[in-house]
Formats: sequence, structure tokens, C-alpha cells
Amino acid sequence: MKTVFVAALAAKPSPAAAVRAAAHGAHGSHGSHVLSAAFRPTAAAARTAYVAPLQSLASQRRNYAAGYNKEPLTVLAPGGDSTAPPANKYLKDKASYSDSRSRNVAYSLIGAFGFVQAVSAKNIAVNLVGSLAASADVLALAKIEVNQADIPEGKNVVLKWRGKPVFIRHRTAADIAEANSVDLAQLRHKETDADRVKEPEWLVMMGVCTHLGCVPIGDAGEYNGWFCPCHGSHYDISGRIRKGPAPLNLEIPPYELIDGRIVIG
Repeated sequence: MKTVFVAALAAKPSPAAAVRAAAHGAHGSHGSHVLSAAFRPTAAAARTAYVAPLQSLASQRRNYAAGYNKEPLTVLAPGGDSTAPPANKYLKDKASYSDSRSRNVAYSLIGAFGFVQAVSAKNIAVNLVGSLAASADVLALAKIEVNQADIPEGKNVVLKWRGKPVFIRHRTAADIAEANSVDLAQLRHKETDADRVKEPEWLVMMGVCTHLGCVPIGDAGEYNGWFCPCHGSHYDISGRIRKGPAPLNLEIPPYELIDGRIVIG
């Protein structure tokens, strides 16, 4: 597109000329169609579409604020109408530029920033996992153990594991026979006694009622096992629910029998 100057419009009419033009329009026979000479466009004003090329654009330059030498940002190309950036600022110097060196620098920066980000992410993850880990006192209670010799036959022991009671019963031969004589069809939560013990003499289970979390009483109830006085749930000698609102048998925790010891957890 050609850069041009637009010719200036005619000078603005004086106030006196405007008054005379208004009076002439009011008394003229042509009304508003009669224009005063003050409002008639001059030859220069009528040729507003006439354009003339600028002769001094070659000497016009725009400087940018940043930069050490205040070199021109754009320069009018000689004999043309467009501008072009200076070669020393925006074009590569083929004598000193190396594509491989430039690429190596870029890769080195990317690798360095990637390494820093990876180390930061690793530290954040380690700190987060460490804050979610159990404290030392909790880990100390993750496992508890008791000597089997300390529990007489026919007696119950109540231990605390992870904040909940655990029942351990050293069962007699009569207890074992009674537990195995139960018809599974009579059970609400059908489990055989062998499914609930690792050795018939030792019954290990959680001391939490499966109804609303109360602690049942040992050697009580209608089935010679455990009784929950809160809502009347009865458990037999194998810890199976026999009567009352509890829906499930007493839970069996993870445990092992190792060298005369019961290790829970």
C-alpha cells in the first residue's frame, strides 16, 4: 500500500461569514440548497482524494528505547514504500553463528531445569509421604505378642492392639467339641470353627461387637461365649453370632503362632 499525504482542507470560515451565509439562505429562493461562498469548498479542499508521495520518508527513522547504541528499529528501504529491520539486530551472523552450538546450549539448559524440577518433585514427595507415615509410638503398637504359657487353659485374656481390644481364649477340649457340634444351618454368619482358628486350643478375635462397636463380656450369654449387654447380642465359644442384632461374627485379626508365642499384627 502506498504511503501518502492527504491535502489539507480549506480554512474554517469566520463567524461574520457564517452569519451572512445564514441570512442569505433565509431569504434566497432556493432555500437550503443555496450555499454561501464561505461554505463552498475551495479547489484544494475539493481534491481531498488527491494524494502525493512523501519525498522525505527515506530520511525518517524510528528509534526504540532499549538498546546500547540506540540503533534504528525500522528503516525505510531505499526507493521503496516498506520498512525493514536492521540486519545487525535481527539476522543471524553466519560467520559466528553455529546451529549445533546453539542447539547444545538449549539442550543443556533444558536438561538442567529438568534435573532441578525432578529433585524438587522427589523432595516434595518424600516429605509428603513422611508426614503421612505412622509415628513411632503407633509403629511400636503395630504388633503385639503374648506367651501362650501365660494363659491358663479355659481362661480369657484381653489385650489392646491398635486401640481396640483383642480376645484370646485358651480353649479346653469341651470348648472345642462344643464349637464343632454347631449346625451351620443355625448360624446367621456361617463359618465353621476350623475357619476361625489356626490351632483348636487358641481362639484369637477382636473384642468389638459387630452391631455398634461395644465390647462384649466373656464367659457370659446363652451360648457359653460372649455377651454384649448394650443391645443383647450373644456369641458362642467360637465367637459366632447366635442371637441378637449383631449381623456378623466377631472379627479375626491377623496373627501367627510362633515358638510358643501369639504374635498379633
